[in-house]
Amino acid sequence: MSSTSTPIVSSFRPSQALGDIAANLGLLADLAGSWQGEGFNLIARPDFQGNANLYLQLNQTHETLKFDPIGSAIPNRGFGQDDISLFGLHYLQQITDQATGGALHIEPGIWITQPPTNFPPETAPSPGQIIARMASIPHGNAMLAQGTAEPFTGAPTLTTSSAQYNGSLFPSFNSTPFGTPNPPAPPPAIPTGPLNAAGSDEKTTAGKVTGAVPFTQYDLTVAASSTNPRTPFGTDPPDPPLPTAINGVPMQSVINDPILLLQAVINAQVKDGCTFTGSVLNIATQAQVNFLTTTNSGPAGPTQAVTVTDGAGGIENILFLLGSQSGANAEANAQTALVYATFWLEKVTTPSGATFSQLQYAQMVILDFPILTALPKVINLGWPHVSVATLHKAFE
Repeated sequence: MSSTSTPIVSSFRPSQALGDIAANLGLLADLAGSWQGEGFNLIARPDFQGNANLYLQLNQTHETLKFDPIGSAIPNRGFGQDDISLFGLHYLQQITDQATGGALHIEPGIWITQPPTNFPPETAPSPGQIIARMASIPHGNAMLAQGTAEPFTGAPTLTTSSAQYNGSLFPSFNSTPFGTPNPPAPPPAIPTGPLNAAGSDEKTTAGKVTGAVPFTQYDLTVAASSTNPRTPFGTDPPDPPLPTAINGVPMQSVINDPILLLQAVINAQVKDGCTFTGSVLNIATQAQVNFLTTTNSGPAGPTQAVTVTDGAGGIENILFLLGSQSGANAEANAQTALVYATFWLEKVTTPSGATFSQLQYAQMVILDFPILTALPKVINLGWPHVSVATLHKAFE
């Protein structure tokens, strides 16, 4: 290339016109703006200073999620092919406890859309787009999860003839823990499992994982106590007692499958005569995720390998989370091994013809950490950390 040639991507990148920014964002464009709403968060964590093997933390949540378009192209320099331009939005997610207002989560990050490439060959099913989410989590994790955005029609999150949840690639967001290697392999190894099928409960599957014992924290028929701790036991300031149901979903079912809360919202809107169109975003930190297909079957049951279209990425953890990865006593503290998620970006049309924007998501984070059983014995399990929310565009 001569010194007078124009580079494929200019070194000067001015901010684009608003219409051009939206066009370049494609199926991500409607993310732009501020969103607010309510959700639910479930996470099991070691009860290191207590009298039990784990604490089951349950939070009804309030969330704000703000997206701002990046005003210019993001050039990625090519070698085996020409340069490409990415386009995206940066975001800030803040989640608080609905009852106390206490901080639970803050996450800055970026969503991008990528054009098809030939080096390596990568494309999305037409009219979809390749997308990725980059996130920084203050526990000491950095995540890249890639996948696709595609248009959808029909009631999101509800079961159809072709999918467990309309638009989602993933057949389960179940909270039941599952077996992993002892010690776990450090990233980027794919965690074993497979993950439990939708509708499974820890009480029924206990004992089907070698060396496991019932974790009664997941069983609401067993009262919370110092030896069976779950929210609201021991919270300071005190959380209110757990409701018997949320939006008509029994609390035990919420614990097993928090995505049922998203379905409850959609069911009510369908009953009111609403219709839906929009975009669905499916992402994962790896290209394949394995699931059990039969409720409460345990690890010997039939499995399904879900291929995530354009799925790729990974998670980096600070050394503390990885624990000791060598020697006879190799163990992790709480290593993040896998993330997958579905975001439904919905245009809801009411019977009168009025429309409003709604954003729903279900996200699964797998944390690997060892647990003391009654044998006594240490086994390593994959612990699902499930978050869901329904958000609406806020007035600005």
